[in-house]
Amino acid sequence: MSDVTGALARGKPAGLSKSALSWILHQGARDPYVILITIYIFAPYFSRVLIGDPVKGQAAMAEIATIYGLITAFTAPLLGASIERYGPRKPFLLAVLVLMTPLLLALWFATPTGGLSVGVVGLILIVLGVANNWGDVLNNSLLARACERGQEPLLSGLGFALANFVSVVLLLFMLWGFVLPGEVSWPGIPAAPLFGMPTDAHEPSRLSAPLAALVMVLGAIPFFLWTHDAPRTGLSMAASLRHGVRLLVDTFSNLKGHRDAATFLAARMLYCDGMTALLVFGGLFAAGLMGWGALEMLAYGISLSIFGVLGGFLAPWLDKTLGPRRALQLEITACLIVLIATLGMGKDRILYFWPYDLAAQAPVWDGPLFRTLPEVIYLGLGLLIAVFVTAQYASSRTLLVRLAPPDRIAAFFGLFALSGTATVWLGSLLVALATKIFQSQVAGFLPIVGLLLAGVLGLFLVKGGGRED
Repeated sequence: MSDVTGALARGKPAGLSKSALSWILHQGARDPYVILITIYIFAPYFSRVLIGDPVKGQAAMAEIATIYGLITAFTAPLLGASIERYGPRKPFLLAVLVLMTPLLLALWFATPTGGLSVGVVGLILIVLGVANNWGDVLNNSLLARACERGQEPLLSGLGFALANFVSVVLLLFMLWGFVLPGEVSWPGIPAAPLFGMPTDAHEPSRLSAPLAALVMVLGAIPFFLWTHDAPRTGLSMAASLRHGVRLLVDTFSNLKGHRDAATFLAARMLYCDGMTALLVFGGLFAAGLMGWGALEMLAYGISLSIFGVLGGFLAPWLDKTLGPRRALQLEITACLIVLIATLGMGKDRILYFWPYDLAAQAPVWDGPLFRTLPEVIYLGLGLLIAVFVTAQYASSRTLLVRLAPPDRIAAFFGLFALSGTATVWLGSLLVALATKIFQSQVAGFLPIVGLLLAGVLGLFLVKGGGRED
């Protein structure tokens, strides 16, 4: 890991070009949408306030994720294959940006009373989910083009590290400027929320969407200026679609010729489904299980995003030391162990077996949040999950670059998106069903444990992606 941090300290990591640095910035500016909207801030607000019940809210978000997962599963592979034949990715990434920006701004009007209805908000979240997944296919397919050969692990890890860092900055800004003013008298905290903005209509939670849009737009500017794009092939979009269908059929029919890549994608179909569900419902789970409000969720998101930065640095080090395949197995196994421990937590219990009497126990400190021992332990477990979830995303992308044929990178990243979404609707559906049947958020997370376990076992069938000298 010292190679990565040392390169960062020199100001230009490992000789990365302007193209590579712009790609990292673009990745870092896109992902705060996921952290702010789908995990820590807006989704818990949608569940806890707009729907008004954490169990029903978790089920509703599972249904929303099911719908946009299905749409992505049917469209992302064709997008990846067609764009391989068309060439440039930037025009389509611009279209994704133009689609997502006004929808994110519209979420500001999702007020508890008199604003957008729950149905309209749900529809916006579905469109945003599909568009963001399309953007992932396009952006990931430029990973190898943006940098020199051999720099892909560093680029992948730094992209996720920067995304978590930017998210931390945004969450800290919201905490400092809108949540803490009027609540604490700490030095440096404004006496009242910035711009005279009240908090009675949950403005900090709704503000997360415009902030995500602003950062996404700003981070895209250097990317469109300097990141290397694929050259035009001369085919029209209609012709590219026809060729894309043939390429997709050919890729599927010849997957047995790329056995290790195919096996990896099949295993990822399982563990990525679990990881996605863990991210999508992690904030809802924490808010409902521990009874946390906006202040606690902001602090929780900040803490986990900081540790997510460490995951972005950990991944390239593990990829270099162990090889991306073994690094990935280690990262998923760690997530699985910590998740099982997390399911044993509650406001009145610790790790399944130790009851905790809130009335009889003194607070662990006199601060405004995380005052009980179960809350502190739950936070610590969440920090560990953040490290390994971020690391596995980076290592997964690096492993595909190692296993896929160089002339079909975009097509395989379309399959990569398919492997991450083809069964995500099933995982979300299982979470929704388990939550509804057992009327328990903990029971709703049990399918995630099964998916992670099946995925990590599947990786033992993959050959290749080992340590390089």
